[in-house]
Amino acid sequence: MSMARSLLGASEQAQNLAGPLSVGMSHRYAVLIDNVAYHFGDWSRVTGLSVSWQQVEHRVGDRGNQVWLFPGATRYEPITLSRAAGPYSRVVQHWLTQTSKNPQPQSGTIQLVDFAGIAMVQWRLSEFFPIAWSVESFDAAGGKPAIETLRLAHTGFLEDDLNSSATSPTSPMISPF
Repeated sequence: MSMARSLLGASEQAQNLAGPLSVGMSHRYAVLIDNVAYHFGDWSRVTGLSVSWQQVEHRVGDRGNQVWLFPGATRYEPITLSRAAGPYSRVVQHWLTQTSKNPQPQSGTIQLVDFAGIAMVQWRLSEFFPIAWSVESFDAAGGKPAIETLRLAHTGFLEDDLNSSATSPTSPMISPF
């Protein structure tokens, strides 16, 4: 029963934080880099915001086929950002040029932003760097925008670093930020 109350409490907290207009179909993703020289603007599509754990099995001595299962190494997929090419594409190209000359991981945040520009959810990336960029082929007569795609490798978005003081195990409130 206490597990059900805990889940109900988390659900109520999320509803109170989100408000009645928390889900909208007109959303976008804002990419905010801590280095203020670069602002990547808004993106219409983000894929790859996922995490998985390798399954580790340990056979228990001589007790037949009994196996203990544990979570292993954390794995993050590369993130792919897509949007219509526009003015912010120049900023991305400048960053790519600088990164190609002097590769330095960046840190920043990807935010799911609603129609009013308010962040609904965010993912904090402590280190990321580009692994691919492209503009898909397009035909001016087709009437469709040129789509810019940026792929980023990253070290993760969970606050699971044992050396980090950012997580507080005593915090009773669940917050989307």
